[in-house]
Amino acid sequence: MIVPNRPLETAGRERTTAMRWVICILVCLGFAPRAFAQDFNVLRGTESVGPALFTNWTGFYVGGQYGYGAASGDFSNATSSIIAQALRITTVEDEFTPSAWPVLGTATDHTSMFGGFIGYNSQWQNLILGVEGNYVQTRFSLVAPSSPIGRITPTDSGGVSWTVIFDGTGSATNVDYGVLRGRAGVVLGNFLPYGFLGFALGKADINVSSVGSAEGNAPVSGPCSSSNTPPCYLVTWNASDSHTTLLYGAAAGAGLDVAITQHLFLRGEFEYLRFAPVSDIVLSAITARLGVAFKF
Repeated sequence: MIVPNRPLETAGRERTTAMRWVICILVCLGFAPRAFAQDFNVLRGTESVGPALFTNWTGFYVGGQYGYGAASGDFSNATSSIIAQALRITTVEDEFTPSAWPVLGTATDHTSMFGGFIGYNSQWQNLILGVEGNYVQTRFSLVAPSSPIGRITPTDSGGVSWTVIFDGTGSATNVDYGVLRGRAGVVLGNFLPYGFLGFALGKADINVSSVGSAEGNAPVSGPCSSSNTPPCYLVTWNASDSHTTLLYGAAAGAGLDVAITQHLFLRGEFEYLRFAPVSDIVLSAITARLGVAFKF
């Protein structure tokens, strides 16, 4: 009987098993970098990172708005030109300038308004730069308070003392305007807080009037007449100016746009507006508005 060589058979099996393990290890080492790369990016050194993601505000948009505001109008110089015209080439105007005496005060009004806007946004990651046209139709009706004036001047260069009495009215109505704005904002999630500066152009119906008289050497009683002793000199006026005038000025403010969907956003904002003096009247307004817009 031949006895098998068991030590040699065992050694052969062990060598075969060892080779299998070596092959498995080599296969695993070959595929591991690709299979597990996404799980071990932290070990991959200087691999580039993709861009940050922000809500997309780029593009054109159009919307409507409704709001409420407070306006004021300084009419203190509004009657100056019509009184100066009535008293031109008179001694009382040359020496005492009653046309510069303020008979009207500052008018205020609070009312609602409506309008629309259209604009374009350019986005630089979370920075927004844009341009926008904004139109507002208001119901402001500014009527100036009046304080009738009666004054006796010192004697003029000719030795004449003048008694000047006059009153006036002033109003600005049907105010509407548009503002061409430059905007800048920062994206915070779905929110876009922004600030703006703009050039304002508008119109208003202006009505100013004054009635009065100036008497030189006014008598204690009775009418003013050149036959009085001393002679009485009389200048009267009843003047008015009514016209639609162009307004221009500047606007500044801040607001918040909120993205509701990819194409729809809501808006809330505050605006301060001041127009340059026109017809010797200075108009300004502070408004708060809510809006809704569609972004293309």
